[in-house]
Amino acid sequence: MSSRNAWHRGNDDVTCIACGASVSRDDAREYDKQGDRWNRAEKTFEFLCKPCYRECCHTPRRGLEETLVAANAGETNRETFLRRYCSLARRDAREASE
Repeated sequence: MSSRNAWHRGNDDVTCIACGASVSRDDAREYDKQGDRWNRAEKTFEFLCKPCYRECCHTPRRGLEETLVAANAGETNRETFLRRYCSLARRDAREASE
């Protein structure tokens, strides 16, 4: 077993979080909303298919993932998420300007 294969279990199909396509694990890229894909202890990952991954902006997002997690992205309805996200974004903007 190569070290690359040791990082994940088998070649199961995964679902791209961007487009919803079902692709083999080897045809996907890991996405870690916590922003620390190298710390793997007791973690689960979401996945992007390679075409969607190439479309992603790979510029640092200065706390975006933390804000999404704090706003319960993917865990609550759209209206509640947007209200929480906007509130957190306003707070972060105020703190950055102080």
